[in-house]
Amino acid sequence: MTHLEIARGLLALLCGAQGAATLAIDLNRTHATNPQWPKHARFHLVWQAISYALLSLLEIALVLIPGPLREQRFYLAAILASIPMLSCLAAFVFRKMYGGALSDPNGIQPVRVAAFGSELHIDLSLTAEVAALLLLLAIVAVFRH
Repeated sequence: MTHLEIARGLLALLCGAQGAATLAIDLNRTHATNPQWPKHARFHLVWQAISYALLSLLEIALVLIPGPLREQRFYLAAILASIPMLSCLAAFVFRKMYGGALSDPNGIQPVRVAAFGSELHIDLSLTAEVAALLLLLAIVAVFRH
């Protein structure tokens, strides 16, 4: 198996995980069916989750379907996969401007970790997005090898 095949396989797995995780995390009682959320906010969340899932299917097709322009399709899929991750980071950076928060009181709470004499609050969603973005960069590096 070549490094190109490994990178394509890893990118397809990452894209599939991204789409499936979005559906699993957002279409549940802490998010889309949370009765404390406004109905319009739930509508937008479901719309977003389905969009990301469909986008992940497109990315997988771009990477795995044989044919011309395989290198260009790999990079296009990588760029498309990075958009939700970068959007999450942008939402994090600008959250004070729109009154946003990383977690909801009746949702998944940050993990509390004692370190260096203080308590850190680690948001799992933000951590997962950063880890996925780093993994994506590593996959692209393998492809470029």
